[in-house]
Formats: sequence, structure tokens, C-alpha cells
Amino acid sequence: MKAKTLYISDLDGTLLNNDSVVSRHSAHIISRLSEKGAMITVATARTPATADILLADCKINVPMIVVTGAAMWSHSEKRYISAKTLERSLLDTLLKEFDEYGISPFVYSFDSKNGFPSLLDVYHKSPIMNPRETDFFENRKKLKKFFIGEDISEKARDNALLLFAIGKTESIMPVADSLRSKNICSMSAYPDIFDESSSQIEVFAPGVSKANAVLKLKEMTGADRVVVFGDNLNDISMMSVADVAVAVENAYPQVKEAADIVIGRNTEDAVAKFIKEDFEK
Repeated sequence: MKAKTLYISDLDGTLLNNDSVVSRHSAHIISRLSEKGAMITVATARTPATADILLADCKINVPMIVVTGAAMWSHSEKRYISAKTLERSLLDTLLKEFDEYGISPFVYSFDSKNGFPSLLDVYHKSPIMNPRETDFFENRKKLKKFFIGEDISEKARDNALLLFAIGKTESIMPVADSLRSKNICSMSAYPDIFDESSSQIEVFAPGVSKANAVLKLKEMTGADRVVVFGDNLNDISMMSVADVAVAVENAYPQVKEAADIVIGRNTEDAVAKFIKEDFEK
């Protein structure tokens, strides 16, 4: 009997090309294979607000791992399936930590106590943003509800999903090192793959990771085998729990070292082509 395989790809730098889109050819392959019963999805740091748009031409029947594993999203039903939020006391501790390093993070929250609405509210306490934060905001302000210059509301404090900051590497890494030493949360911090002078940090509830989300999704789908694809440092965790770990050629050296297989570049439809060949064996 053919093994039931679950294919999970990172988006940026992996499934997306250098224009940050899924090519028409990749979208066609993924949709056609999904119609044939292939289980194909993504694991991304993005929220559904942007991930859904990028995958609009792809037929995906398996829940998407979003916000670096903090939540799962149904692409077909346009709703959150699950989410792991921060305890209020931990959120307050984390905000104090960022403040000590002079950083005002973007705080993503469900402004609701009843379930998880499809859109997240995003707070940025300081009215002043650095150039990287400004670019981030300008590119997303039509997709999310931002509150710039406002502290997170009391109701939203009970449903915070993510703290995110972006800026110069020399500013971001010290707070990352401090949080890592305290071991009070899940966190990833890494330089931009296209500009290493810029880095970003993402902070989640303890236990949140792409790896844990992959294992949960494997159980949900009843898959016998998991194949994952990645390019960046935050993909290494899910590679460690996969049956087959695949890196694209443009991945960081550490990612290629962690992979079982290295395929072509993200600009060559390499992920979709690999899935097609593997599924049709």
C-alpha cells in the first residue's frame, strides 16, 4: 500500500519565488496534485491575511500552519482551526523585556474572548517606527487592523498570539539573547535572508514551533510520512521531525546541512516539481 504522505513547505524563499509569489506553474502542479489526493500545505511565519492571498491560486485541502506554528488555518473554510496564545502574565513580562532594550514590538492579538476571529489586531505602542517597521506596516496596513501609537487593549491582552519586531541586527539580537537565556517563551530570531544587516524576532507561547505543529498536523491527517521543505533557520526545527527534510539550493548553509536532500532554487519551481515526482512514484 502506498504511504500516505503529508507535504509541508515553507513559503518565503522556498515555495515563493524572488518576487514573493507562487509561480503559475507551481500553483498548477499543487492544485492538480491536491485534486488527485495529495496532502500539500505550508508552514509559514506569515498570518493568514497574507498567506491566503499568496496561495489564492493553489488548491489546498490540508490546514495551513501559520504564525510559525502558533495557529492553524483552513484555507478552504477561511477560519482558524486552533491557536495557542500567551498567558497574560507572560505577555506583561515580555513587553517589559522589550521595553528595557528600547524596542516597541508589534503585538498580534485576537480581540475576542469567544473563539478566534479571522482577522488579528496589531498593536505598536510607540508612534515612531524605524524604516524597517515602516516598510512592514505600509505593506500590510490594508490587510490587518493596526493600532499605531496605542498600547494593547485590556481585552486583547488575554488573547495575544505573537510579539514581532524588526530592525537592525545589532538592536534585535541582544533582546533575543536575553529571552533565550531566560527560557520563558518560544522564540525565533534571524537575519533577513536578503539583507543580513536587518533581523527580526518572533516571540510565542512556550511550546510553539513549526516542529510541534508539524507533528500535530501529521496526527490530524493520519499521515504515515512527512516531507518538509525549507530555506531559513526557523525551518530547521520542522526538518528535525520530518521523515524527509528537503532544502532549496538558496537556503542557508545550516539548513542545507540539516536536510536529507537539496533540490533546485526557489526560482525554479523546485518544491512543486519535487512533490510531483515523489507523489507519482
